[in-house]
Amino acid sequence: MAAVGGQSAQGGGTGRESAPIEFRDAVEALTGARLRPEVRLSPQPAPRRLAPYTFALSASVEVDGEELADGTLVLLHDPAAPEPWNGDFRVVTMTRAELEPEMAGDPLLSEVGWTWLTDALQAHGARYAEPSGTVTRCHSQYFGALAERGASTEIELRASWTPADRRFERHLAAWADLLCVCAGLPPTALPVADSGGLGGVVPMPARRRPRNSH
Repeated sequence: MAAVGGQSAQGGGTGRESAPIEFRDAVEALTGARLRPEVRLSPQPAPRRLAPYTFALSASVEVDGEELADGTLVLLHDPAAPEPWNGDFRVVTMTRAELEPEMAGDPLLSEVGWTWLTDALQAHGARYAEPSGTVTRCHSQYFGALAERGASTEIELRASWTPADRRFERHLAAWADLLCVCAGLPPTALPVADSGGLGGVVPMPARRRPRNSH
């Protein structure tokens, strides 16, 4: 399989020149996207077994030198359009952030976390199909030499969807907004009122203290 490694906005990459024009245009749209200033993109090796053509980026949310959230985004392209995808492109993402205690104990955290994703996609006009994913809450209690650290809870959201358009930069911007919301920052745009989700009334996590050092 031909795989394209994640690269900086300057381009490059193994095998990209021989990839289909549709995939090359998609990669160009992603690397040329302009995101909110808190988001830092970095090259990421692309997985080689998920699709004939792949491109990956890692991202972190940084405010005042502190990293508040991180994740990865992988764009898959299979010209054969696998039936489960319902299309020839697929976006696969992972988002992770530490939560404040009051948010960590919310029994609706999983539902709210998924709504952050769907609201971000809608707010940025990123049309999608066949969404799937998981929202995981991980609570850590420290002991022994680490006992002085306070307990912490992380949210990890793994999601994939099929872009129903060719506006790949909108999908990246929506995912970047999801990262920021998980980090406790406000979204750059709000979904329309008839989104079917919790929309603008979803409580956002408040970021008031640094993350624990690991």
